[in-house]
Amino acid sequence: MERVSKSVVRGTAVLVLAIGLVATGCASRNRPDPAVAGQTLGVNGYLWRASLDTLAFMPLASADPYGGVIITDWYANPEKPDERFKAQVYILDTRLRADGLNVTVYKQTRTATGWTDAAVAGQTATDIENAILTKARQLRLSNLNGRG
Repeated sequence: MERVSKSVVRGTAVLVLAIGLVATGCASRNRPDPAVAGQTLGVNGYLWRASLDTLAFMPLASADPYGGVIITDWYANPEKPDERFKAQVYILDTRLRADGLNVTVYKQTRTATGWTDAAVAGQTATDIENAILTKARQLRLSNLNGRG
């Protein structure tokens, strides 16, 4: 048996990983949408798509369409660079229901010592939930109207 150098094995492993990431869409800059690839979501597809669309202005840290979790990275409004926000969306149901969605918003403000946690207005998460639900209903209606 031929002896293969560690660097060749490592390089091959990296290449295989990269090909796998590209094939699954994980390496792309686009938001993941397994429904397009013919895979089945573990959660309501309308809530999933609406959540991604609603939070599209924030950088995406992770998204699990099977577990129904979307986590954004910190986003700072260019007009208010001394505060930043992060959001977590949990889709809890396969049905399009208001109680099938939970949004948590975090806020930090910049101080002389760095970023510190700050209180978020209670209505913020509710407003995002309502925007997601409205978008999900619009997507469902447009899908129904497109079929028929």
